[in-house]
Amino acid sequence: MENKLPRIKTPLPGPEAQRILALDREYVSPSYTRDYPLVARRGQGAIIEDVDGNTFLDFNAGIAVVSTGHCHPAVVRAIQRQAETLIHMSGTDFYYPLLAQTAEKIAQITPGSFPKRVYFGNSGTEAMEAALKLARYHTQRHRFIGFLGAFHGRTFGSLSLTASKVVQRHRFGPLLPGVSHVPYPNPYRCASGHRPADCDCDCTDFIENKLFKTAVPPEEVAAIVVEPIQGEGGYVIPSRTFLPRLRQLADRHGILLIFDEVQCGMGRTGKMWASEHFGVAPDILIAAKGIASGMPLGVMVARADVMDWSPGAHASTFGGNPVACAAALETIRLLEEKYIVNAARMGEYILRRLTDWPQRHPIVGDVRGLGLMIGIELVKNQVTREPNPDARRKVVHRAFEQGLLLLGCGESTVRLMPPLIVEKDQADYALDVLERCIEETEKDRN
Repeated sequence: MENKLPRIKTPLPGPEAQRILALDREYVSPSYTRDYPLVARRGQGAIIEDVDGNTFLDFNAGIAVVSTGHCHPAVVRAIQRQAETLIHMSGTDFYYPLLAQTAEKIAQITPGSFPKRVYFGNSGTEAMEAALKLARYHTQRHRFIGFLGAFHGRTFGSLSLTASKVVQRHRFGPLLPGVSHVPYPNPYRCASGHRPADCDCDCTDFIENKLFKTAVPPEEVAAIVVEPIQGEGGYVIPSRTFLPRLRQLADRHGILLIFDEVQCGMGRTGKMWASEHFGVAPDILIAAKGIASGMPLGVMVARADVMDWSPGAHASTFGGNPVACAAALETIRLLEEKYIVNAARMGEYILRRLTDWPQRHPIVGDVRGLGLMIGIELVKNQVTREPNPDARRKVVHRAFEQGLLLLGCGESTVRLMPPLIVEKDQADYALDVLERCIEETEKDRN
């Protein structure tokens, strides 16, 4: 694919796509959510080609996964080399160099100057399950505190912490006992009524002065689990005081602090980890998605003195697969070499272009972001800030028809999460299409 911009050649979905869609409807689980009928055949960089030869500009990055772009040549070579040598041996029962080498590198790049150890799984939700188990094991406490709007995965433990959409929890109870949810600080929707620029609410007072005094004994809490920037909850950036105060609260009560950087980590915000923007290191950090450019890998990184469980306490047959580790090491090298810098630079450029959209577009309530983790919240009324999910749905679908792949998050936010390799002409194209789709949707109101 030589072109770096989209080209739509057939009505969407095209004839071959329609055939695959029919097959999918017959055999694939109906629990999957698909916002539009994209049937991908191959990818290169920030471009996806469908089965009918239409090409699209991917501002999803496979849901923040292909950090180095689709099929980055260096990552592909690393995968091919490793696949020719050793595909699987199971690091739970045997040793191989890549497992230890990848653990060493991850320990070096994660926040905190203390010694660390790394657990390997295959996904974000597996990493979260490991974090929850380790927190209980180490502290010998059973309770957890999570946040409304959070997404931590769909397996039972992580789902118990997830609170972003009720459909994700409906008919799956009872879930893990001992989990309490508290508000996540959202400057655009400040609970105290402050303007976004003036909001310094951090919700820690609620935990200390309400939750701990009425419902949850702090000495029973194993960990507080938080996304430094909420992903599925709406790409919400908390006040600058939130994580530092949360760290202080946790330390005051001997509670572990777990950062979920599955979506916001791996260079997406213009730093390797979103928590670096706030100057706080967790006791446990989990990562997945962008860590291996599309290969299945999830990691749980903990202070060495916290990861004190005994052999056999927890393991994963496929976790730390040699091919996934090879992809991860190459991904990290590329991120450190050039793509984190590009994420910061292109994120600043995109946010500058978006700055005046709330003034120019009545349905744009808020624009926020760090690096290439950017949210555009659509509303019915800028004064009442009532969410506008119908407008979001129309914008996302219209963008697809014009060759731009977007997804929503939260009640009515459009998220921009392109591969970290994205170039200026691609960003300009995406913003031009997105603005046109917003204008068309605004006309529907009249």
